[in-house]
Amino acid sequence: MSQEDGGRTPTYPLPVEGALEPPAEWAELRDRCPVAPVVLPSGDGASLLTRYDDVKQVLSDPRCTRRLDADDAARISANETGGVFNDSMAASLNGAGQQRWRRMLTKWFTVKRMTALRPGMEAMAERLVDDMVERGGPADLKASVGFPLPVWVICDLLGVPDTDRDRFARWSDMLLNLTRYGQGEIETAQAEFHAYLAAHLDVKRAEPGEDLLSSLLTTTDADGGRLTDTELIATGQALLIAGHETTANMIGKMVALLLADRRRWERLVADRSLVRTAVEEVLRFDANPGFGMPRYVTEDIEVAGTVLPRGTTVVCSMAAANRDEGAFEGAGGMRLDRSPNPHLSFGTGPHSCLGQSLARTELQTVLDVLLRRLPTLELAVPVPELRRIEGLLVGGLREVPVRW
Repeated sequence: MSQEDGGRTPTYPLPVEGALEPPAEWAELRDRCPVAPVVLPSGDGASLLTRYDDVKQVLSDPRCTRRLDADDAARISANETGGVFNDSMAASLNGAGQQRWRRMLTKWFTVKRMTALRPGMEAMAERLVDDMVERGGPADLKASVGFPLPVWVICDLLGVPDTDRDRFARWSDMLLNLTRYGQGEIETAQAEFHAYLAAHLDVKRAEPGEDLLSSLLTTTDADGGRLTDTELIATGQALLIAGHETTANMIGKMVALLLADRRRWERLVADRSLVRTAVEEVLRFDANPGFGMPRYVTEDIEVAGTVLPRGTTVVCSMAAANRDEGAFEGAGGMRLDRSPNPHLSFGTGPHSCLGQSLARTELQTVLDVLLRRLPTLELAVPVPELRRIEGLLVGGLREVPVRW
């Protein structure tokens, strides 16, 4: 379903000028063209949603599915078999199977369990800050803290040895490819990751631990069934992608956004009780979250007065929706004490991010440690010199240079 745009239909993701700024088109699209035709990196056509109510509607509608492997679904990237959206393993968790999978994993991602994990996260964050300070500034906060902490957390959750953290980080980078890697590289990464997890499951069967995969090997659903090895490997892949790369990038963006106007940082140093609401506001305000959430329409639906026929691929831009003045007063500015804050950064409805409590706990923990340990933290480069990551499905900054 390739589409010739002739220079008229915008390409998606939309271009941006500043690393922390939203695309200029967001406001115009929300106002004039809430259901906008776009051309994806693959060359296929899709419909882009930018309004809060429309994005929330589609993400909650059971007719808007994750069946991105359908014959007439738009390909996200030219690498049809690469990337998380088109992976056959991830496809095994779609539909009714996805809800069954979520029910079996939910108990591992409760706020109570995440609170229990927080002391370990805090200790690791303290250690990473110690190492960064010992090396001296200026330093790249993303490389020093943002990158290693989430991969340590996810490896701990999966019962993976710390010695394999670098391999996991490399795999997560490649599995989120949009345009950065070639087809052969992606397929190799897929094969390596699947082989590793298959062997890791055998180890856990022989020597179970206190980790998630050990638990899932014996967990049964309401009918007494268990997850297959294919589903368990897909679980590991989903957690790696959601639990490492996105959170690693979010830690860097969070610090950069709070330091971009240092009055924000100083307010938090003076009142650390604002950490929780500040994290929520950073999640809402982030204009560089990556691709967004694609959905495949299985029946004709109407959105914002436009009929989307069956077979349409819809891209929900949660970040654009989070800047909708109709949903958030003063949406174009940051309010560190904003409450309530019903942002859509983790999605909504039955497919909302399962690991959102984990991500929130990591972000709150890192921010709290940094405010306490490095109250004089500041960006080591002007904001216009910050550089975006390109070519991946998740958005982020290449580095976050800081000094203290």
